Amino acid sequence: MADVSDLSVLLQIEARALEAQTLAALRFTIVNETHALTPYRQAAMFELDGDRVRLAAASGLVSVANDSPFAVWLSQFAQRLPRDGTVHCLDHADAVGEDAKSWAEWLPEHLLWAPLPDRNGVSQGMVLYAREQAWDDATIQLVQRLHATFGYCFAALHRSTQRSWSRAGKLFKSRRNRWLLFGALALGLFVPVRLSVLAPAEVIALNAMAVAAPQDGVVGSFAVAPNARVKAGDLLFSLDDSALLNRQQVALKSLEIARADAHVAQQRAFDDAKSKADVAVALGRVREKEAELAAVDTQAQRVEVRAERDGVAIFADTNDWLGRPVQTGERVMQLAQPEDGGILIWLSVADAINLELESPVRLFLHTEPLSPRAGRLIEASYQASLSPDGVAAYRLRARFDEDTELPRIGLRGTARISGDWVLLGYYLFRRPLASVREWTGL
Repeated sequence: MADVSDLSVLLQIEARALEAQTLAALRFTIVNETHALTPYRQAAMFELDGDRVRLAAASGLVSVANDSPFAVWLSQFAQRLPRDGTVHCLDHADAVGEDAKSWAEWLPEHLLWAPLPDRNGVSQGMVLYAREQAWDDATIQLVQRLHATFGYCFAALHRSTQRSWSRAGKLFKSRRNRWLLFGALALGLFVPVRLSVLAPAEVIALNAMAVAAPQDGVVGSFAVAPNARVKAGDLLFSLDDSALLNRQQVALKSLEIARADAHVAQQRAFDDAKSKADVAVALGRVREKEAELAAVDTQAQRVEVRAERDGVAIFADTNDWLGRPVQTGERVMQLAQPEDGGILIWLSVADAINLELESPVRLFLHTEPLSPRAGRLIEASYQASLSPDGVAAYRLRARFDEDTELPRIGLRGTARISGDWVLLGYYLFRRPLASVREWTGL
């Protein structure tokens, strides 16, 4: 027998169902909020579509993908369940054949198959609840009572939707109203609008200075964090100098040996005139080893990379670079001024339109979609290249307007670039016409 708390939860869920304004809201309430009355692991709602059942909602999902493997099997499984308008308890032990195998893979052991009856008791749909515990009689009675309310709400919203379409159909049965509609649509096609296109964008520094590896080596350590402010002369990163230190020690020992050999040759030259020729060779070898040591010392001095000017250090993550081999001239980071922010846009070739410099640009950041930033186009590449997403695109750059609040460098979003003024009909049918010409060649 249900206790007072269960009845309170039942009334709350019924109130939520009665407040639903759309079928989508009611479906969400049925498959998700029923859990407060009787816990379950999964719930799926099916609606009748002629002689078949159609998966309409599932717990924990905003929308269902009917082509997923689970959805396909569940729809086929529900097609074989009874539709006599009564609640059924189903156990995995009673399943046979392929149903038993798939049931064990996708669903818990115990199922509850509950209809959504209308006022005449005719089932409009069904809901499948699945959990590990067996369904007791008290829970079944609560679900049956709740589904009576669900069915009433479903029928009311379904009739409301049908009446709306019926009123719209009656409105355009009149020949006069149809001509008025067609005339309004035809005139609307000649309304001038501004051609625009959307493309992924990123906030960048327009005049950033690249900081590259001064020589071949392995990145050993970073002295700054990403997006940290630095001053001229501050240490940015260092290359691993262990190999250079070893080479320096070897060059130093080689120089000492060459100097000792030269000293011996000079001593011999005092007693043996024939040994004077060896002195020049020994001194030449000393100069050679001195040059090798000087070259190693010069490389050791370039292990540390320092900032040449004030700015913000822009790079992804220190862990992406530590221990990574780099080549001479390879860019490791950038130094940028925060007030030098701009917009980098990758306009795909398929969406390209004619653009002029100073065309308006509006940037909608993912972090602030309701606060767009205004800017102007200052650069557009003539040749397409691969974007970071691997799409053939044109590289566009824009600067922010003077009165626009500058966002942080590195933020991403979507940019809308405005082009020429065109008719609404051209705006709507530009892409379909291009596709037709691509396929037909006309």
